[in-house]
Amino acid sequence: MKTIRVGLMRCDTHGAYYAALMDKHDPLLLRDPSSLGLTDRGDSWMRGGAYFYHYTHYSDSRLMTVPFVNGFRITKMWDPNPVASTMLSKIFYGKAQVCKRPEEASDDVDMVFLADCNGDGSDHRKLAEPGLRKGVPTFVDKPFACDVKDAVAMVDLARKRRTPLMSLSILRTVPHFTRFRARFAELGALHFGSVEGGGTTFAGQIHTINIAQHLFGSGVVSVQSMGKEPMSYMHLDYGGRKDRPLQGVTLNCLIGTTPHCAFYASAYGPEGAVHSPPIGDFQFPWGAARNLELARQMVQTRKPVVPYEEMIENVAVATAARLSHKRGRAVKLSEVWRGAKR
Repeated sequence: MKTIRVGLMRCDTHGAYYAALMDKHDPLLLRDPSSLGLTDRGDSWMRGGAYFYHYTHYSDSRLMTVPFVNGFRITKMWDPNPVASTMLSKIFYGKAQVCKRPEEASDDVDMVFLADCNGDGSDHRKLAEPGLRKGVPTFVDKPFACDVKDAVAMVDLARKRRTPLMSLSILRTVPHFTRFRARFAELGALHFGSVEGGGTTFAGQIHTINIAQHLFGSGVVSVQSMGKEPMSYMHLDYGGRKDRPLQGVTLNCLIGTTPHCAFYASAYGPEGAVHSPPIGDFQFPWGAARNLELARQMVQTRKPVVPYEEMIENVAVATAARLSHKRGRAVKLSEVWRGAKR
């Protein structure tokens, strides 16, 4: 297939991070964007953050040490901050058109890539809908949406327009957790699981939910939020399914600072327990590359490559957790779906 033309929406740190894995750029400018006379350094990529974990060879600052995914060319860039999109375009040799309005990023492209590093997903439906209406395959960064109603609405529109849609956290596909999951066979049976990390913001907590889905599977029946703040600690109940942890899974987001944004996981069974090493920023690019490979497949086949039900479930878990915290009891996912059109 011809090279996939990408419209990049939001030039934040995730936008720069993913872009560097799919199109040619000047690595030294990515390392030091301030050499372009950058006046706004609010995002970490503007201080070299998108370079740091991609280029770790001790003696060659131009050698990328993480996977590069071929087949993409970024032709459009948009960000609410025009300084960010203008400067990121220059790092990519000025070949991408800087758009003034978000809907322009879905014109004359083969894929829309909606990036989001630290947001809560509350604007994802608004930003994704123009491209979906035009029939452009769309990748939505985590979280898929802030609320389950928006997640369902985007899936409904994608189905109506027969346009594939995909949303994945990097942690949903990072192969280091996949290899850890293979150790569950040592346990005899899977009784209980836990995931640690994510912090106090939804942008981090949704990663924890994605890790749980990656390791222990979908099919959560109910969620209970505990602690002083919503989603600090969550318990996922799979309703006694024999192919899921019988005692559920706990998500411990409020564990303090971890090295290089690392997450941890543990699993328990009658024959022992297994614990993951810290999986963090040095491993995350492999998950991002896998997401791009799946996005490429989505465009080439024009078919969804991730079950929509799993994408919605991640948001439904978060929505149910917020409601659980308010009501002081476990909330079934079916409760938060009642008001959403399926």
